[in-house]
Amino acid sequence: MSRASGRLLGLAALLLALAGCMRAMPGIVPPAERAAIAARLLNDVTILASDEFGGRKPGTIGEARTLAYLTGRMQEIGLVSGTNDPGSAWRAPVELVSTLPQASRLAFTLGRRTVVIPPEAGFAITPRRRELAQGGPDTGAQVWFAGANPAALSDAQVAGAIIIVTDAKGTDDALRSALFARNAGAVLTVVSDKAALAKLRAQYDEERVRIVNDAANTLSAFMTEAELVRVLGEARWRDLMLASGTGDFVPLALDIGVSIEATSQRREFVSHNLIGMIPGKAPDGAAVLLMAHWDHLGECGPPEAADRICKGAVDNASGVAVMLELSRRLKAGPPLDRDIYVLATTAEETGLLGARAFAASPPIPLDRFVAAFNFDNVAVAPAGAPVGIVGRGRAPFEPLVIEHLTKTKRMLGNRDFADSFLQRQDGWVLLQQGVPAVLVSSAFAGREALGPFLARDYHRPSDTAEQIELGGAIDDLLLHEAVIRQIADPARYQPAPLLAAPAQASPTP
Repeated sequence: MSRASGRLLGLAALLLALAGCMRAMPGIVPPAERAAIAARLLNDVTILASDEFGGRKPGTIGEARTLAYLTGRMQEIGLVSGTNDPGSAWRAPVELVSTLPQASRLAFTLGRRTVVIPPEAGFAITPRRRELAQGGPDTGAQVWFAGANPAALSDAQVAGAIIIVTDAKGTDDALRSALFARNAGAVLTVVSDKAALAKLRAQYDEERVRIVNDAANTLSAFMTEAELVRVLGEARWRDLMLASGTGDFVPLALDIGVSIEATSQRREFVSHNLIGMIPGKAPDGAAVLLMAHWDHLGECGPPEAADRICKGAVDNASGVAVMLELSRRLKAGPPLDRDIYVLATTAEETGLLGARAFAASPPIPLDRFVAAFNFDNVAVAPAGAPVGIVGRGRAPFEPLVIEHLTKTKRMLGNRDFADSFLQRQDGWVLLQQGVPAVLVSSAFAGREALGPFLARDYHRPSDTAEQIELGGAIDDLLLHEAVIRQIADPARYQPAPLLAAPAQASPTP
């Protein structure tokens, strides 16, 4: 027996021994049942967050072990494959590409003089193995200085050109994404100083994962304002900045040559979403979706650390465990009329990629999902804690959630805090497609619950099974069970229009 298994059995025994002393939440379940739920959740979290799973990074042996374990658990619960694809039961492939920057070169030509930008003052990145853009005299591609107003350029001016923009921190991804959507050849962003450049370099020096079809031409370069002043001269830079600061500024064509080149280490691989289903006894075309991301970061501790594996117990073995236990209870209880789909997504940590792949190729049309519930970072709050609703005001079934909270004497948490996570979780992808999706959890009720975890353990090797708090997670699980049983009954719930239209999407970095 492993040390982890011994701890698990000891904790489970303790939970069961204390069951007679625990007080059940009014109208929920007796203490012994809560203790049994806790033991099952702890078992799943401990296994998924063990060293054997290596941090559950997509495209590794950790993924293979995670998917095998989750498939076995879904089958044990009594689910069937939900891919609706006989050729790919349980697993829905997600084609991804990983890129890691290797080298870059940024140079300017002014007449007969060529200035190569030193690495400490500028760099370039590409999602391709190699990419080169050249603009200026005799190249057939224009170099535009657009400042902070590239929208003033026409599509014909942008196409194939090198666009120089100003962004003090270099973090305005929407600005660059808009230019690449208009087929810019490259975008050179001028940042305030070397400190801002160093932050960007640290960000982009890490492995980046995208859906294969997203990895288009996005050759981006960054350099400091001081370095561009050195290249152009103070007088010319001053004139450009003065012109760009006026209300009627029109981007200027520059008579200089610019060459931007970057190379990357690139690896294409296939990861997987895992989809199970509880078939309804009287399906009416509508369905409910449960979702939780199974992936984490793999090794993310510092090179010198004794333990480098980021085990992801709270993030998000806990969400997967709650989803599995909820599925078990729904399957074991009175049969449901509507179908329940159970989705474990990949590559959430790298941009909600698994959820995006699911939305692009769902097992049934997306408009048939009348409700979607996401489970993420759920095991941090004690029993009886307030509840946060990420996606509040965007789901017509929200009154059912509020009604259950009232019955069980639970309070709603800080709405602004919950809303701050809206675009950082898988449900956001579905909201953008018109699917009413929420993340209902005591973890997101306020900084008191989630704050200590974010400060101490989030995306660190210390996010282990020993740190989880299951009280609030069990409350939330039981809340979901009650609400979903209503939604899965056509006689008790019929879909209605969204209460509020979702906000516009933020471009993917």
